[in-house]
Amino acid sequence: MAYSFPEEVLEHVFSFIHTDKDRNAISVVCKSWYEVERWSRRRIFVGNCYAVSPGIVTRRFPELRSVALKGKPHFADFNLVPEGWGGDVFPWIATMTRAYPMLEELRLKRMVVTDESLELISRSFKNFKVLVLLSCEGFSTDGLAAIAANCRNLRELDLRESEVDDLSGHWLTYFPDSCTSLESLNISCLGSEVSFSALERLVGRCPNLRTLRLNRAVPLERLPNLLLRAPQLVELGTGAYSAEPRPEVFSSLEGAFASCKELKSLSGFWDVVPDYLPSIYSICSGITSLNLSYATIQSPDLVKLVTQCPNLQRLWVLDYIEDSGLEALAAHCKDLQELRVFPSEPYGVEPNVALTEQGLVSVSEGCPKFHSVLYFCRQMTNAALVSIAKNRPNMTRFRLCIIEPQAPDYQTMEPLDVGFGAIVEHCKELRRLSLSGLLTDRMFDYIGTHAKKLEMLSVAFAGDSDLGLHHVLSGCESLRKLEIRDSPFGDKALLANAAKLETMRSLWMSSCSVSYGACKLLGQKMPRLNVEVIDERGPPDSRPESCSVEKLYIYRSVAGPRHDMPKFVSTMDEDSELRLS
Repeated sequence: MAYSFPEEVLEHVFSFIHTDKDRNAISVVCKSWYEVERWSRRRIFVGNCYAVSPGIVTRRFPELRSVALKGKPHFADFNLVPEGWGGDVFPWIATMTRAYPMLEELRLKRMVVTDESLELISRSFKNFKVLVLLSCEGFSTDGLAAIAANCRNLRELDLRESEVDDLSGHWLTYFPDSCTSLESLNISCLGSEVSFSALERLVGRCPNLRTLRLNRAVPLERLPNLLLRAPQLVELGTGAYSAEPRPEVFSSLEGAFASCKELKSLSGFWDVVPDYLPSIYSICSGITSLNLSYATIQSPDLVKLVTQCPNLQRLWVLDYIEDSGLEALAAHCKDLQELRVFPSEPYGVEPNVALTEQGLVSVSEGCPKFHSVLYFCRQMTNAALVSIAKNRPNMTRFRLCIIEPQAPDYQTMEPLDVGFGAIVEHCKELRRLSLSGLLTDRMFDYIGTHAKKLEMLSVAFAGDSDLGLHHVLSGCESLRKLEIRDSPFGDKALLANAAKLETMRSLWMSSCSVSYGACKLLGQKMPRLNVEVIDERGPPDSRPESCSVEKLYIYRSVAGPRHDMPKFVSTMDEDSELRLS
């Protein structure tokens, strides 16, 4: 049947298939479908920039318009990946400039992006429209100026959580007066002032601007002028939300917010002065997303704010919200789907807020659509976790971070095995799980037995022996990413489940019990895996093979060992020799 359809018909049908998983599936039906799919593919996601080479991608998909790339491992967000590890996007850019002159979108995460790369992008892709740099580093405002000056059709520029060398606030002046295409601008990560007059002009001449996220340096008094120029905004990130309390400033803010009838998402609110918070109440009934992770708003003011938002679906907030605020959230926000609670003082010895397990239990009881959580706290009980699991069996992402490592159930002093076991047993659709607290191998047995749809697992300071890792690798059929730190897992489980690693995207282990000898053996046994030893103490072959390595990063690759390894990274080839850069 596959051969009976003309290529034009197949290409039209394939245009309605968008997910990478489905596109990959249709490409293996037969040769003709493979050819039609490769020529009609317009976008691609590469979850590890070293899993495939740029040349392989460009040969496989010659007509791409959108490329998304990830570089460093996820644990780079926690400073566990040494400086200079890699992840430079330049080889990809250089290849794509030749292969994809019509490239329109580039989305990068945890990659090193230099000004040279940005300059090359700006001059090579004539119809370039979208640049997203999420948690990237290596570039300055000079590179951004090149993008502004040369990308005449730019729709989206997003610098979220990136480290930018802020040389000048005048880079916004490089957007030409003819630039009216911007739909999304996120400069929240920038540290210094931008040219406000240039920002005002840019915002005012882009009628389709829907997302604007400002940096902390934009003063509160300037915000009304921006809002009046862009009443069509759907997502807004404020700058500093602080000023001396003045009635005229409050009135100006209140009027400007009232004119923004389409606003659905709010963020920013640095250095907030509570007296100004009521200025946004007029639009709160339409707000579905509220990111207050940088806002030091105390619990009473947070309660007033969230109770004004009955349609809230996503809330990111500091632990100043406390249990009382989460109880108010549960009572008033029945559409809540995602909650993230971050610590205000993670390194403090004593609690500075009244946030416990009860706040999370309250949300699980009161919000029937609640399915995704990241929760930092200082105490937890098995009973609370069991309640959450029973209240919300629809949970898909459960990330609990108890600040004190290996903290037990504070009421019974028992491990938290039963509580987390209830999470994986009752939440059948669980895709992502982060563990913390005192946990034994029993917990990992629960995971291997019940978490059949789990795709990403993060483990820290947990387990008793290799048996825990064996339970996970042998039991979690859908596991794609596993990251482990400071846990007693070692050679036996890793080598016994080597075949499983070829079905996963990556495994990260740091401060565990994996020996250099086992890494060599794994490299010999599994040639399609890149087995990288990251050790800043010097070459691992200078120590006995039984010595544990500092960090181990394993990922499947069709490109073979990478060629840009720093001296502290070694890779094992299939002959178990040590390959150094």
